[in-house]
Amino acid sequence: MANPAEDSPLPRRGAEAAQASVRAAAPAALGLPRPATDAERARARALLFASAFLFGLSAILVRVATRAGLEAGQVTLIRFSFGFSAVLVVFRVRPGTFRPTRPDLLAARAGFGAAAALLYFMAIQRIPAGEATLLNNTFPIWAVLIAIVLLGERPTLHLAIALAMASAGVFLVLGGGRAIFRLGSGEVIGFVSGVLGGAAVTAIRALRATANVPAPTVFFAFSIGGILVGLPSLLQPWTASPVAWAAALGVAASAFLAQLTMTEAYGQLSVPEAALWQQLTPISSYVWGLALGEGVTASTLVGILLGVGGIVYGSVLGHRATARASPVARAAPEIPAEEP
Repeated sequence: MANPAEDSPLPRRGAEAAQASVRAAAPAALGLPRPATDAERARARALLFASAFLFGLSAILVRVATRAGLEAGQVTLIRFSFGFSAVLVVFRVRPGTFRPTRPDLLAARAGFGAAAALLYFMAIQRIPAGEATLLNNTFPIWAVLIAIVLLGERPTLHLAIALAMASAGVFLVLGGGRAIFRLGSGEVIGFVSGVLGGAAVTAIRALRATANVPAPTVFFAFSIGGILVGLPSLLQPWTASPVAWAAALGVAASAFLAQLTMTEAYGQLSVPEAALWQQLTPISSYVWGLALGEGVTASTLVGILLGVGGIVYGSVLGHRATARASPVARAAPEIPAEEP
């Protein structure tokens, strides 16, 4: 004979309520962020839009600074000296955010990231800022490929599709609608900056997901690397042009603000959506480039959209999720939404 208590909906409701309470408390118990509200997500999207706007502005200001007489290495040195000073203030205001617990990974992040930034600026010095930004922003695809080799992640059909889309987009941009594929020194440098950026964000992923190194510490290492790669430029002649210096300082300020707004926003959105918003940066660079007379043809526009679409697709679906990953591992971003 059935137990009436078992047939009653009250125990079931109590059990469901208890399970819901456990699910709600799980993020806090694991040290994960609570679910964002609609208002917080809307604010995060606005911040990511602002971040893309600022990163695009930074790219075009590099173009202005190098046209006015500064070398790419000099702009790099100015930018990272500013970032280094700013992050020291963060350490002062927020004690405990300096924890260099994995010097090997921090060195990898610093070296690869700084080299990627320098080459990115060198590419902007040689080719339109939007084109250089698109090539540099292929770093999520390279990061997935590097993770396959170094972290043992298996490739997916999605990755192959993403690579085909991104390659077709880049071909359209570099070909300018013609059958002739334009691949000069600026384009090669831009490609290499994307590859090194992929290595840099792979190091970031390891630092944040496995070593729990605070983001300011990671940025501190990045700034030191940028200063080191920029130091040889001290031996070059420095221009006194106020336009060049104003543009270089604008690069430093806009890039730092872009990092801050992106970091603030990223905790409120999923990795796929954050990756999508991040790919507004190449489009922003092209829009800013119009102010300098850098035109955009119809085939270039199609190439931008196709390349950005491939990058987003690969960033979101190009890795193979593991069924047994812990909640903490699943919460860690696969590809950090951060400039390499």
